[in-house]
Amino acid sequence: MRLFTLEGKEKISCEIINNPPAMVAQVILKPGRDKNIRMRHPWVFSGAVERVTGAPQAGETVEVRSVHNDLLGMGAWSPQSQIQVRLWTVGRALIDADFFGRQLAAAIGRRTTLGLETGNSALRLVNAESDGLPGVVLDRYGDWLVLQCLTTGAEYWKATLVAWLSTQLPCRGIYERSDAEVRRKEGLEPVCGLLWGEMPPASVDIVEQGRQYRVDVLQGHKTGFYLDQRDNRSLVQQHAAGCEVLNGFAYTGGFGIAALKGGAAHVTHIDTSGPALALAAQAEALNGFASGCTEHVQDDVFQRLRHYREAGRRFDLIVLDPPKFAENRSQLDKAARGYKDINLLGFRLLRPGGLLFTFSCSGLMDAALFQKIVADAAVDAGCGAGIIRKLDQAADHPTALAFPEGYYLKGLLCQRW
Repeated sequence: MRLFTLEGKEKISCEIINNPPAMVAQVILKPGRDKNIRMRHPWVFSGAVERVTGAPQAGETVEVRSVHNDLLGMGAWSPQSQIQVRLWTVGRALIDADFFGRQLAAAIGRRTTLGLETGNSALRLVNAESDGLPGVVLDRYGDWLVLQCLTTGAEYWKATLVAWLSTQLPCRGIYERSDAEVRRKEGLEPVCGLLWGEMPPASVDIVEQGRQYRVDVLQGHKTGFYLDQRDNRSLVQQHAAGCEVLNGFAYTGGFGIAALKGGAAHVTHIDTSGPALALAAQAEALNGFASGCTEHVQDDVFQRLRHYREAGRRFDLIVLDPPKFAENRSQLDKAARGYKDINLLGFRLLRPGGLLFTFSCSGLMDAALFQKIVADAAVDAGCGAGIIRKLDQAADHPTALAFPEGYYLKGLLCQRW
């Protein structure tokens, strides 16, 4: 092992881990519980574990073996989580600094090969399990990198990740946004702060397919912006010419600015956050739009849409991109009612021929169920509607074939008949 110093506003002493412990603990699975691992799924649930040999610390590398002692993979130990091991690799591998360097380089290289950086100064560079790095999320916003370490394994190797990023990726600073509640399930406290280099400013301006946005990487949702909606924003832009647009759950105006870029006549943003709407207004000015073509409404979206319904207001294009309604399976029924209600209001506010872009980012909400909910909403609204296109997350948020849980964003573009 050796120590290095991360330089920022203050110097932070961190430890680079180059070598695994001499004796690697083993996690032995119960009979018949090795099938998913053999199919390359990266999670081992606590209920599948027969016993553990050795005394691994949280985040340390363990071997996962079948009841017949077959070596299935190497992963990070998480004693407090229901997911007790997240695999770094199937089979045997040396899990060290070089391993993480190769994994990071491969993830970034895949995006370069696909040309995803073209026209975009903001991009997801590492998408956790779907890039072979469970719990590791890395986003670029212009000159800054924003890192999330959401699991014990990611936390254990954080200094190693930062060391590679700070030397291999050009950037002015690396900022940590490991403040998602999922860390508590791992026995970790949420944490934010500068990891290396310069502190990001209060807002960072980015370019996305010719659209300019202002991002709060310090306190904004997720790592600051909904990068996963990039392609869907471009689709809204294609269909917005001449439209009166309602942008529900607007956040910092992503879809509304795309609509204005596409020639929308007017955009109404609705969100509960005043600071988010202020960033939307600033971004509109960045793009050269006059203040008279937009309206920023700080309100509960459900209540405001009911008000518009009673007032007889109608729109040509509506975007409904609500926050996650279901954090666990016990909340699915309530989430379904929420999606039904908001889409019912959406259909009632649409003019005939109008377009509804509707989304669910709840990973537990099955795409078929979401489609049924939207269909039921159209029936209750007393209108016909058709699916023009099914929508999902952008290409820099891939879903590994062996990890269907990585597919979470589903959407529909519907037209009211």
